[in-house]
Amino acid sequence: MQKKIILIDVDGTLVDYEGKLPKSATKAIRMARDNGHKVYICTGRSEAEVYDYIWDIGLDGMIGGNGAYVKDGDKVILHKKISKEETKHIVDWLHERGLEFYLECNSGLYASEKFEEKGQTAIREYASRKGKDSSNMTVRDAFPDMIFGADLYRDDVNKVSFILSSYQDHLDSIKEFLELKASTWGGAGEIALFGDLGVKDIDKGKAIDVLLEYLGESIENTIAIGDAKVDIPMLEKCNIGIAVASGGEEIKAMADYITEGVNEDGIYKAFKHFNLI
Repeated sequence: MQKKIILIDVDGTLVDYEGKLPKSATKAIRMARDNGHKVYICTGRSEAEVYDYIWDIGLDGMIGGNGAYVKDGDKVILHKKISKEETKHIVDWLHERGLEFYLECNSGLYASEKFEEKGQTAIREYASRKGKDSSNMTVRDAFPDMIFGADLYRDDVNKVSFILSSYQDHLDSIKEFLELKASTWGGAGEIALFGDLGVKDIDKGKAIDVLLEYLGESIENTIAIGDAKVDIPMLEKCNIGIAVASGGEEIKAMADYITEGVNEDGIYKAFKHFNLI
């Protein structure tokens, strides 16, 4: 059969919202690659958050930062970053508003002074909305390699996530940072828990174009799997778009196929359905 380029979101798709990776997903990816298909993760995470247990599955590369970073094997094809000047502006603005945050870089996640303390409530709420028991979850559970106490004026930032005290913080960030892309996550609309700021004019779909051009591959040979609104450009771009049953209604409505949830062997069943394994 024609070899495929398979793009898989991480949180809520490849792993559950506690970071657990089903054995069936690992098995499916390894079998697909043995069959000659290429598998890339396509995630909002920066490379520092792609822990060894994910790389150890065996992957051909990644799209990170929701499209700001593209890597095939060890070759970095694209890396768009927020400038040091813009990062300083963001850090100062968030400090002035008393909002805690973390900088997402390939070298690590760099937390603001009180993020560990203030972030716990938001992290627990985020996990509970995903149906997880989060009563004892800490920031260090959610972000095991997060770096505390580092210089926050950096030149290697992919994006910045900050805890919303209200939805107004996000609305104000749109006006304050006209040259950046302002979004939210952790809930739809006004119940969002986090705001984020990233490079403008990037998304997962555009990053796929960059990867395919580098590989000399056609869009006809692509399959994407995701669970959230941020994954919609990826599913729209690829020839076949698969949504996870535990995902949001918007992505399920536009998907070509809906597979089972993460912990119901969703990846394995989707790969089986499309004869990848």
